Amino acid sequence: MKSPDKHRKIIRAATKVFAKKGFFNARISDIAKEAKVADGTIYLYFNNKFDILLSVFEQEIGKLIDHVSSLLDKESSSKARLEIFVNNHLMEMKKNRYLAEVIHIELRQTSKLIREYRKNKFNEYLEIIAAIIVQGQEDGTFRRDIQPDIARQIVFGALDEISICWHTGNECPHSLEEVSNQITSLFQTGFLAGAG
Repeated sequence: MKSPDKHRKIIRAATKVFAKKGFFNARISDIAKEAKVADGTIYLYFNNKFDILLSVFEQEIGKLIDHVSSLLDKESSSKARLEIFVNNHLMEMKKNRYLAEVIHIELRQTSKLIREYRKNKFNEYLEIIAAIIVQGQEDGTFRRDIQPDIARQIVFGALDEISICWHTGNECPHSLEEVSNQITSLFQTGFLAGAG
């Protein structure tokens, strides 16, 4: 019988190993050692290393989507919803260093498999940003000349750069709250109807 706990344990171990060694340098045996399971146990749950990586994204990004969606459901203002998304993403990346590093590095790989993945769960995550922009345009809060699909890449790019700074040893002299407030303020002002 497969154990959900063991599956989660392997995912957590793989996230850490991929973050430290990179996907291509990581071995199944490294993941098994980190998870404290036999190498063969990994194959009871996953077909290969790519399957593990995609499962990391599916599970971990799925959690991000569920969590931020539950927060956004409690707020109707598009400005406030943008702030919630920004703040939640930064908090999660600050809290989960290994996931942040895997997102930074592995989602940029040119592998066809990873490019295909980006169209799925990760795209669903970015689509939350686009939906907030669309809502703001419809209720007159945000400028109608902004393309939501471009805006979502810009917002995520800014968040990703801040997160990279935290996890590459570069000293960031500002608190999470300061960074979140700055990013939110910049985007909210730029997106506002009548701005520019």
